[in-house]
Amino acid sequence: MILKTKRCVLRPWRESDAEALYEYACDPRVGPIAGWPVHTDVENSRAIIRDVLSADETYAVVLRGDNADRPVGSVGLLLGASSHLSIPEGDAELGYWIGVPFWGQGLIPEVSRELMRHGFEELGLHTIWCGCFEGNEKSRRVQEKCGFHFHHINKDQLWPLTGEIRTEYITCITRAQWEGLCETNHPD
Repeated sequence: MILKTKRCVLRPWRESDAEALYEYACDPRVGPIAGWPVHTDVENSRAIIRDVLSADETYAVVLRGDNADRPVGSVGLLLGASSHLSIPEGDAELGYWIGVPFWGQGLIPEVSRELMRHGFEELGLHTIWCGCFEGNEKSRRVQEKCGFHFHHINKDQLWPLTGEIRTEYITCITRAQWEGLCETNHPD
């Protein structure tokens, strides 16, 4: 499936995206704050595409225009049991990241809103959940901009991908809350 926003195209990841993925995922400012290790080489990135990013409802974020087919980030929905948050079927967890050169441009809120629309309207989700680790202010701001509400804290949890003890802040938005935001932002 292909989804589009004003500035981006969301499309499935391909193994041929490994070099572009590595370019951004090797930066220690990107993965560790989101809970995953820095990519070590292009083959590591290719394996991540095969084993993680090829999941249903996970999309490469590419900019419209000159390099319209080169990923600069990722956004996805982990449906039900595929989320680490122990959420029910009919709910999903939103995850996202973007390469450092694209920070501060509002691209992740833009693509997250489109994925939320897709999740509620086309997948029939009840609630979309999102989390960020303590200290990840950029991710917290994305969630605020997208209308998520604080739900709870998972304090001092062992994070398996990095082996670290982390505190995670969990937010969510229900379909009704999202519909209310849409009405507020686009009154008839």
